Formats: sequence, C-alpha cells, structure tokens
Amino acid sequence: MQKKIKIFDTTLRDGEQTPGVALTIDKKLEIANALSELGVDIIEAGFPINSESEFQAVRKISKEVDTTICGLARALKEDIDACIKADVNLIHTFISTSPQHMKYQMGKGEDEIYEMAISAVEYVVDHGIPCLFSPMDATRSEMPFLIRVCKGVEEAGAGIINIPDTVGVMYPSAMREFMARIRKEIKIDLDVHCHNDFGMAVANTLAAVEAGCNQVQVTVNGLGERAGNADLEQVVMALETLYKIRTNIKTKRIYPTSRLVERLTGIRVMPNFPIVGDNAFAHESGIHVHAVLKRAETFEPIKPEMVGAKRRLVLGKHIGVHGIDVKLKELGIKVNQKQLEEITTKVKDLGGKGKRVVEEDLIAIAEDIIGMVPREERRVELVDLVLNSRLGKKPIASVILRVDGKEKKATEEGVGPVDATLSAIRSAIGREEVTLEEYHLDAITGGSDALADVTVRVSDGKRTTMARGVHEDIVMASVIAFLNGLNRILKL
Repeated sequence: MQKKIKIFDTTLRDGEQTPGVALTIDKKLEIANALSELGVDIIEAGFPINSESEFQAVRKISKEVDTTICGLARALKEDIDACIKADVNLIHTFISTSPQHMKYQMGKGEDEIYEMAISAVEYVVDHGIPCLFSPMDATRSEMPFLIRVCKGVEEAGAGIINIPDTVGVMYPSAMREFMARIRKEIKIDLDVHCHNDFGMAVANTLAAVEAGCNQVQVTVNGLGERAGNADLEQVVMALETLYKIRTNIKTKRIYPTSRLVERLTGIRVMPNFPIVGDNAFAHESGIHVHAVLKRAETFEPIKPEMVGAKRRLVLGKHIGVHGIDVKLKELGIKVNQKQLEEITTKVKDLGGKGKRVVEEDLIAIAEDIIGMVPREERRVELVDLVLNSRLGKKPIASVILRVDGKEKKATEEGVGPVDATLSAIRSAIGREEVTLEEYHLDAITGGSDALADVTVRVSDGKRTTMARGVHEDIVMASVIAFLNGLNRILKL
C-alpha cells in the first residue's frame, strides 16, 4: 500500500448534486477556502459547461483559492473549452464504458467510445493542462474493454485515471480484486470514486487503497447523488489511524469544516454519523463515562480533539454519579455528596420519562436541590396530590401532606390548578397566614416537555423567603417551590 494518499474532494461538484442542495457562488467560494485550509489536494469546483453561474463559480474559485482546482467535462470539446476558460488547474473528463450506459445512455459502440475518450484526453493535454480521466460506471464495465480504454488514455497523456463505482454496487473484496487487476495494467496514478447506495462507499474506497490506488475521491459529510459518496471524514481518519497512511489533511479542521458544509448546504449530519455526528464522542452510560474520564481510549478509538471536536457527556437515564460530577464541575457548580446523588437521581428519572436533559436543565436542577432544606430537616413533605379540572369549572385539588411526621389532608378549589393546589397545602398545614407574595415561571428549554422553573416569595407575616422548584410539570414545580419556601420559614 501507499505511504501517502492524495485527497480529491468533490463536495462542490458531486456533493452539490445532493437533492435539495443549491450553492451560490459566494457559498461555493467559502467552502472551497475551507477545503483548502483543511488540506485537500484537489478541489473539484464544479461542471463549468452546466450553466453561467457554475462557470463563474469555478473561475472565481480557480483565481482565489490556493489549491489545485479541477473542472468536470464530458468527453466533448465544448465541455473541455468551458473548463479551459474557467482557468482550472486540472480537467476531469469522462465517458461511460459499461454495456448499460453505452447502449441506453450513449447509444454508441465500444470503438466509438474508445475514440471519444482518446480524443478528449489528447485535446486536454494539447492545451497544456493536466488531465484526469474517468470511465463512468467502470465497476459494471467488461474488464477487457475497461483495460483497453484505460491503457489508451494513459498513452494519450492522462496523468490520473479514476475508477468510479457510479451506482455503488461493489463490496470490499470485489473492489480490492477489481482495482488490483487494473493496477497491474496501469502505471500512472489511480483514483477511486465510490457511491454509497449499499452503505459501502467508505469500505470500498479503503479496499481500493489496499489494492494500490493512491488517490481517493470523497465529499464532506458524504454528500452526493442518491445515497451520497464516500465520506471525507471517515476515509481520512481510517487512513490516518487504522492504516497508518498519511494524508495532507489537517485533521483538527475536520469537525469545523463539516459544520460549515452542514450550515451552507442545509443538509443535517445524522447524530450517529461517524467522526462528526453529535453522538460520535458522546457518552451516557455510567460505566462508559467513568472509564472514559479515567482514560479516553477505553471507549474512544480516536480522541475528539484530533478532529477538532469535543467530548460530550449525555445527561440521561444511563448517566452515573461520576458523569454528573464532572459536568457540574465544568459548569462551576459545587455540591456535596448527598446533593450530587439527588441531582443524579433527578436526571435519571427525567431520562427515564423520555426527557432530554441539557446543560440548562442540569443547572436549574442543581440550583433547585442546592437550595432545598435537607430532607431530614424538612417539616412538611408532599405525600399525594389529586387534581380535578373540568372545562368551565374551577379546578379542585386534594393533597396529603406529612407535617412533623403526621399526615394532614385538605381539598380546595382555585382559579387554576396551581392556585387550587397551593390553597390546599395552606389549608392542610393550618397556616392560613402563609401567603404567596410573588410567583415567577420560566420554561428552561423549548418544547412542550421543557422543564418548568418556578421561583416564589413565601411569607408568614413575620418572615419572608425566596424558593425555587424545577419539574417537568408546572403544578409540581410550583408545589416544590412553595414547600421549599414553607420549610425554610418553619426552620427559621
């Protein structure tokens, strides 16, 4: 295998053929500059003959981006002329060689296809521009004819031959054997372009490298027609870390480049996408988190910093005390062991109910629990709550409290469920002088399942205190806040 592999990026050409993607000239230039900074060897900027805006984009990129810029052209003089006028450094010309394409797409025989391929390459070379040639649908072509075409364009002056798996029908062992047969016949650089129709574009690309291919065509985030192309991030990191083959890619720029392309194309990266997905370096399981915090490689094959990403601890039902502890320290929140355990239990409970707990939620939960009177010192606790609310009638709340170890019950109505519940609590404890002087409600994060964050000012006429309650239910958040305030007053 090669000691170093060149990276040919076709995000701006094949990647833009992703359904729903249409990039302006400015956006294409921004991505091209990012790819140049990333360290790709060749940027395929577009298909100049396609439209005036495409031509202008390729020419602008050719003039302003300090990387080898490639333009795509069919094996036709007018296509090649458009690339020449766009001032590209490399022309990628192609023609179909498979029986299906020659018959149904081209309507031509082998000899005519062969002559067109040779003529196109000679025309490019005669203009003093390096040429990359692709026999389109190569992997469904008959090998004798494919070899004939590849040898012919090599003799005609092509500097690189690309072997495209145009409809993604190869699998790794077949690709390895296929490319090895071509490698035996061809002396110039071999390139490979794999589509992901069966989810094997990356594996097939790596198999081609194993067979002697020394350049790979990829796209950022695996963009491309149908199911997309071989993904740059996965191919590069597999080469660098698994195969120990070098590239010119500055790997720390992989994640930022992926995010830029995601933003400008509007195509979201799946959370579980390797290397750059939100979950690629995310850990929730308590066992995993504990181990990763001790030594990253226990559950991470590469460190997130290698690709410019950060490790993320997911706050959910599988999180453990160690994970919560680390996250609280990151946020600058100090807690004792009991509080840490209570916070962890609360987060796990919310996760068990399907709630996604984010940092803002954790902060509110922690501040709520830190502000609580310790359980052993609480004089009033809620045992049960029943709410009856019907359209057109006042809500009725029934509560059971434990007050100084004894159960107390009360039922009251109110203008709303919160008012009815707090009235029932006051009635159950027999402290009508306790009033709610101030009430404030915030939804911590968006969505109908957002945690409710309630802050109250409670007074008994002599003492006043502020208290807070956090819960996924507004009524319960209000009850927790009110009881927190009530316990503080009773403790004073």
